[in-house]
Amino acid sequence: MTAVLFQQVSRHFGAVRAVDSVDLAIAEGEFFAMLGPSGSGKTTCLRLMAGFEQPTSGHIEIFGETAEGVPPYRRNVNTVFQDYALFPHLSILENVAYGLMVKGVAKAERLKAAEEALAMVKLPGYGTRRPGQLSGGQRQRVALARALVNRPRVLLLDEPLGALDLKLREQMQEELKSLQKSLGITFVFVTHDQGEALSMADRIAVFNDGKIQQLGTPEEVYKRPKTRFVADFVGSSNVLPPDFVAGLGFSKGYASLRPEAITLGESGPGRKHFTGRVVAASFLGAANRVTVEAAGARVAAMVPASLAVPAEGETVTFSFLADDLHQMDGAQ
Repeated sequence: MTAVLFQQVSRHFGAVRAVDSVDLAIAEGEFFAMLGPSGSGKTTCLRLMAGFEQPTSGHIEIFGETAEGVPPYRRNVNTVFQDYALFPHLSILENVAYGLMVKGVAKAERLKAAEEALAMVKLPGYGTRRPGQLSGGQRQRVALARALVNRPRVLLLDEPLGALDLKLREQMQEELKSLQKSLGITFVFVTHDQGEALSMADRIAVFNDGKIQQLGTPEEVYKRPKTRFVADFVGSSNVLPPDFVAGLGFSKGYASLRPEAITLGESGPGRKHFTGRVVAASFLGAANRVTVEAAGARVAAMVPASLAVPAEGETVTFSFLADDLHQMDGAQ
């Protein structure tokens, strides 16, 4: 069943087309990510799902029911925000139970449900504390529990990990994915961090200028970008100009080639070679990023740290498997 459906949905703010004729279908039980830079339209789409915004044109359905004009409190969705928005004067248990209190659920029942929700996010026994006594990661879990206690059919997450440090963010990514699998409800996750989207989502919609540039699985979006924007934004890719691509024996047009697909030297069937002058080298821990100028193009490769790093100005030969070069549909 389709959880969320957009049909030619637009949202304009004056002359600004924040969302521009978007078509989108999110399946029930899917972990769906909306990825893009600031101002690309992804958060506005999330707000349209939540009911905080209404479309200028187009049609929205949530589990087959028309959503236009339906207020947020009448939609079977809940939102987790980046800033958590916890009440500092309430206990953790009261924060989690707040939505049920507003709905008129009896006190004993709502507190029991809140305790269960805290256990679900691995915070049993934290109910008597206040938000100021918790770490950032713990407050994020409380915000998640507060949304889940209402048992929504769709959970909307608006860059919820943006305020966390790298190690905690990576830990929370694993926990969110695990929680989504165990609950089986639809998660719609907004982020500008391509690593988050690639590691957690079943499918990704890449947004730019209010439109979806590409929609597919993480592997499809990463390995087979449709446009130059997607190739540049999702991961780190070499967007190769048409003349360079033609010089390698491919049809003339823009192509994407990931740095990790390129190796120093190496020959064999199905491999393509090019020679360039080293213009930069950066140590990244497990590998060195080496950039060369070759036939009018700048190409970056990831060289394992165990290998000697070519010196700046040195001429080197790189190779890659022909199948790793992806020719894009257009030049956007």
